Amino acid sequence: MKLITLLALLISPVVSAVTLDELQQRFAEQPVVRAHFEQTRTIKDMPQPLRSQGEMLIARDNGLLWDQKAPFPMTLLLDDQRMVQIVNGQPPQTITADTNPQMFQFNHLLRALFQADRKVLEENFRIDFKDLGEGRWSLVLTPITTPLDKIFTSLDLKGAIYLESIRLNDKQGDTTDIALSRHQLTPA
Repeated sequence: MKLITLLALLISPVVSAVTLDELQQRFAEQPVVRAHFEQTRTIKDMPQPLRSQGEMLIARDNGLLWDQKAPFPMTLLLDDQRMVQIVNGQPPQTITADTNPQMFQFNHLLRALFQADRKVLEENFRIDFKDLGEGRWSLVLTPITTPLDKIFTSLDLKGAIYLESIRLNDKQGDTTDIALSRHQLTPA
């Protein structure tokens, strides 16, 4: 019986604890990730949550593309220089660090979330990383810098190989849940 147990241990896949450094390395090895998103915004005192869905692409060297398909088309492009938003076929609105520094700071942090950029995260959040076993992890970020600490109580991220869910808990008691699925590693 001991021999069978020993053999089972030797041939079973080794599952080790996930650390934040390993997660950052894992995400760094994914220069381009595409995923489907479903977003649910629950606003206190509103009877129904707001829902949207679409496709997302994050390219480490080029930025984030958020392509909402429903309930109306909206495209959002974030890169190191600007944020461009196109809503329902209207002319693009462009925001830069010069025109809106606070919004641009948030955009920079959003990209850091998708890339598990430890340095940027540690500068702006208290980090609570947990290995959930079987390759799964959770990361709770509590803001420590302004204006983030005036807007959010926490940002909760969960995943395994990929980032699978984000929950934004704001100071007004509202939540935004983003579920990511159908991940693909494909060129931009």
